[in-house]
Amino acid sequence: MLRRYLYVLGAGADRIDDLVQEVFVVALHKLLLDRGPAATAQFLRGVAKNLLLRQRRSFAARREVELGDEVWREQCGEEGDRRADALRNCVEGLPERGRRLLQRCYADGAGRHELGLEFGMAVDGIKTTLRRLRAALRACIERRLRGQS
Repeated sequence: MLRRYLYVLGAGADRIDDLVQEVFVVALHKLLLDRGPAATAQFLRGVAKNLLLRQRRSFAARREVELGDEVWREQCGEEGDRRADALRNCVEGLPERGRRLLQRCYADGAGRHELGLEFGMAVDGIKTTLRRLRAALRACIERRLRGQS
């Protein structure tokens, strides 16, 4: 949950693991009572946010983190893990080619030109396909969160 949260706030991929470790070091020193899963998750997110803000000095960067935190609260709230599980299940339901395209684009960081060559598509075709895949995933996630399949 913390890795996803820090990613949403704009932490660089090279810093996320370090920040998560720092969060747990702070938590070991300060979180003595078991406050329940929701309160503990909120505490950990607060520590993560503050550590990230400490790294970012400019007002614009701080505002970006604050906006990311606001989006997390509005979109995920306390059910961030539920959303991630829904996303995972929805991605598994996609055709193999769609899953591979998403993997190459978002996990591997391949650009549209590279993807076009790899998948035998025009750059605009890659853009359109990714937009459609995101829309299908969004609809699937929303259905799953409402309790529909």
